[in-house]
Order: sequence, then structure tokens, then C-alpha cells
Amino acid sequence: MRPADSVLAVNNDLPIRTRQAVHSGKVRSVYWLTEEDSARLIRERNYPVLPDAPLAIMVISDRLSAFDCVWHAEGGMAGVPGKGAALNAIASHWFELFRKEGLADSHILDIPHPFVWIVQKARPVMIEAICRQYITGSMWRAYSNGEREFCGITLPDNLHKDQRLPELLMTPSTKGILRGIPGVPEADDVNISRQDILDNYAAFNFRSADDVSQYEKLLRDGFAVISQSLTKLDQVFVDTKFEFGYVSDQTGVEKLIYMDEVGTPDSSRIWDGPAYRNGRIVEQSKEAFRQFLLQYFPDPDILLNKNRMPERIALARDNALPLDALMQVSATYVGMAEKITDQKIRLPDNPKAEIIDILHQQYGLIDPAQLS
Repeated sequence: MRPADSVLAVNNDLPIRTRQAVHSGKVRSVYWLTEEDSARLIRERNYPVLPDAPLAIMVISDRLSAFDCVWHAEGGMAGVPGKGAALNAIASHWFELFRKEGLADSHILDIPHPFVWIVQKARPVMIEAICRQYITGSMWRAYSNGEREFCGITLPDNLHKDQRLPELLMTPSTKGILRGIPGVPEADDVNISRQDILDNYAAFNFRSADDVSQYEKLLRDGFAVISQSLTKLDQVFVDTKFEFGYVSDQTGVEKLIYMDEVGTPDSSRIWDGPAYRNGRIVEQSKEAFRQFLLQYFPDPDILLNKNRMPERIALARDNALPLDALMQVSATYVGMAEKITDQKIRLPDNPKAEIIDILHQQYGLIDPAQLS
């Protein structure tokens, strides 16, 4: 087993120079650089952005989030070895492929370390766009209970679990709590329809109604690029989440870009192709860990019922999972990253020390006063 410091579980305490609070999500932490450091890096590194564009350091962690909780294992293992490096490698690979295929750019400007992106600040579109090619998971559970309409789309009767859908479905939901939109509840992660978006495009941060069509094209084209690539690896691309935003290029022209991550085992379902053809589902993504949790705990309703969130939080906090459960996630993520990128994933012995050293020596972004 790898030593504990090889797992980057805490990523919001790096001594990166900033004047703003560090923003931490379930997996990544964002450090907004000072205006001086942003301008210097743009000048020194010739980043294709405006001279005064705000930049950030985005540091991924090895934390494992599922059912909106962070999980840990026995022996003090607070994350999954290799998970952060694998996710960054996969997402970076797809973003670069999108750019080469002429779809759209991403927010990534530089990759100083396997755990780190330097990104341009984007104005996010307030939508999490899920693309589904197969009926499974939460959609299947709702369908099997009689639901037929999803985000304004009506599905036919007689579909079977895990079968390929007649066409790619785009099932968007709100990103954050949006207020004052007719017919859209003021809550996070609420399903919305295409008509909701068109009728209120500005409330979702779209620049124009035409950009809604552009976003849909980027969804379809991006999904197709990943699906075709995974098919060559005999893997089935089941569904994934896309996020978008606006940035200005170096001439000041605003453009729609891909952001966050895409096509990773964290944000997607991927199935093993040979197993699927033989009638079995072998998950090559976080869905396998979700299924483990549902079987491991005697009352899986705690994990599925949003009304039982306090119990769920206590479950994750108070239960150290078997170490093998996290190591299986490690094997899946690293294995998929190496298949997709065709490169070996390097797992640093001490990622935090490496990140600090590189950002200090090569980028001049570490506050010397905070170095021990």
C-alpha cells in the first residue's frame, strides 16, 4: 500500500499567493491569483488571453465523493491513490481533442503538474448538461416507476434496463439555485427543459438564444468524439456531464467554452464493451463504487433519499470502508486513464510537496513567508 502522504486528501491549504478565499468543491480547490501574478504569467507564458484576464490555480484532490458525501477507508486512507492525477489526465485529453477537432476551447491554459491546472476565469453557464445514450441509473428507476417525460422529452414504452436509447438525450439541470425563473423551482440540481432554457436564456447566463443551439451542438459533438474514441478501446460511453462558460480571447472576443471536466470516471458512466455484449454490466467508472455502497449498507434508502441527508452525512463520517473498496476505485481510474491517454500515469510519492515546489520554482506563485 502506498504511504498516506501519497494521497492528496486536503488541497485547500497550499501556500499559493492569493487575496481571495480559496474555493473548495467536493474534489477541486480554486486559488484566484493576484492581478499582478495573473498579468505576469500571461506575459511570461504567452497565454492566449487578454493581458488583464483573471487566472486561477485549480488543484484536484484524491478525495472520493459519492451520493454528495466524501468517503474514507480503514487505516486512515482519506482518498484514492492516483484518482486526482487520473481525472486530470482524462479531462485534459478530451479537452485537447475537442480543440483539435475544432469544437471549442476549454478553460485550461497550462498544466504545471498532474494535479494542477492553470485556468482562465470563465462566466459559467448555470446548467449541468447530462447527455445519455443508454437508459440506466436514476433515469431507469424513474422510467420503471412509470415516468415517461424527462426534461420535456417523452420516452417510448417498452424500453429495457441498460439498453441503448433511440437517440442521444440531453437532460439538463440547474447549476446552483436560480431565482425568479418561471416554472423552475428555486433549488439546486432541478431538471429543466430545452424550452425553459430558450424562454429564459439570459437567466442561465447565455449571451443569446442562438448560443443555446451552439451549446447543444457542442454537447452532441463532444459526446460523439468521446464515444468514438472509447469504442476503439472497446468501451461503451453511457452518459456524461458537460459544463460550459464564456471567456474572452486575446482580442477581447467572447466565446463559449467547455469547462470543469468531461468524460471522466467521476462525471460519466463507462461500461466494458465485451461484458456488455455478453449481457453483463461491468462499470469502468464511479458507478461501481456507488453500487458497492448501496450493497454494503443495510439501508440503501439513506443513500438514495435526499430527505435523509443528515443520516447520509453521518454514515460517511462514521464508517471507515474496507481499504479494498478504495483500492478498486484506484485500479479502475488509473487503468481507464492509461487506456484513454495511452500514457503511464505517474503517481507522486508526495504530491503536495511537488506542487508547492513547482509553483514556487517555476511559476513564482508561492508566498515565501508561508514556506516552512
